[in-house]
Amino acid sequence: MAEPLTAPVPLTGSRTGPGALVAALRPRQWTKNLLLFAGILFAAELGDAGRWVAAVTAFVAYCAASSAAYLVNDVRDAASDRLHPVKASRPVASGRVSPAVALGAAAALSLIALALTAALGPASLACILAFLALQSAYSLGLKAVEHVDVLVIAALFVLRAAAGAIAVDVRISPWLLVCTFLLALFLALAKRRAELRLGGARARPALAGYSAAALDRLLGVVAVTTVGVYAAYTVSAYDSLLLVATVPLVAFGLGRYRRLLRTRGVGEEPEAVLVTDLPILLTVAAWAATCAVAVALG
Repeated sequence: MAEPLTAPVPLTGSRTGPGALVAALRPRQWTKNLLLFAGILFAAELGDAGRWVAAVTAFVAYCAASSAAYLVNDVRDAASDRLHPVKASRPVASGRVSPAVALGAAAALSLIALALTAALGPASLACILAFLALQSAYSLGLKAVEHVDVLVIAALFVLRAAAGAIAVDVRISPWLLVCTFLLALFLALAKRRAELRLGGARARPALAGYSAAALDRLLGVVAVTTVGVYAAYTVSAYDSLLLVATVPLVAFGLGRYRRLLRTRGVGEEPEAVLVTDLPILLTVAAWAATCAVAVALG
């Protein structure tokens, strides 16, 4: 049974403190942008200092672009966020950050992102423009359309992976892009499942088109498909038993996440699960270390 929504949180004023503004940037969600390093990792270019500078520059740019999108989204959704049991405490919804300050910061961060990617080349600039455009379309309406909302989230992750490869001038495998899309789709569906459990349909209209049973089935299908596609990728793309050995890690990570979703209701903030659940944290660390060794040796 869904938990009742809390009462709207009263506004506390228009004064914006530095701490509140930093919180509104959602720095914990910058972990999503670590995907930009996939290109340099899987291309075995770890010793190229120039490529690392480009990768870090792209990472900073996408952190700025992501935070700009969060600020715009929070201003647009401030009224509905106050009806949500978790989102009501967000800086803009609670009144700790004024809409004017949030939008000003979003504009500044967007310009920073554009400047950084322009320095990386026209292709990188095109990627960040596509990223910002898709984020804007999501905030302005696509997030209210069931199924389209999760597909857009997955597409944004694919853009990150492609942008990381373009920034360091390496070829990224189509297999890896498909795996990225499936994993992001899994996390997006899990987020909707957690929000549905919290009874947030009033705060997110798209939830009206979902049901718990349907989401559970979709999560199972996407998890199995992700493991299968990733296994095919490791076999076809590299001649490395070490990389094939990471398949059980991916299967365990997805299984663990589904278990936490069922037993603890986590999933509304995937980045929080990544940094707080020790088994998943260790699994991700083991996967990254094994992949780095496998690619370096291969």
